[in-house]
Amino acid sequence: MKRLTFVMALAFTLFAVSAMAGEMTGAISDAKCGAAHADGSEKSIKCVQGCVKGGQKPVFVTSDGKVLQIANPDKVMDHLGHKVTVTGNVDGETVTIDSVKHISS
Repeated sequence: MKRLTFVMALAFTLFAVSAMAGEMTGAISDAKCGAAHADGSEKSIKCVQGCVKGGQKPVFVTSDGKVLQIANPDKVMDHLGHKVTVTGNVDGETVTIDSVKHISS
């Protein structure tokens, strides 16, 4: 019984860590350029928009430079290349975005 309780507690802890929800600040970039174009500059915006138009997937680059895949990229298409605050859930290396807010420079 103790072993089952321990295993269940461990599984719950791992699930809670992998499915974190909250608000994060970063930038919308593309899979090719990643963190290289996460500064929100006009040059970055044009590059990210061009890369996504050319077939690259949008990604979310966190403020500490971690690149996350976006489960629902349709949520960010109006924010390509921009610095943003997103709310959503992170599961491993993927974020499911609930809302996006543009950060004014």
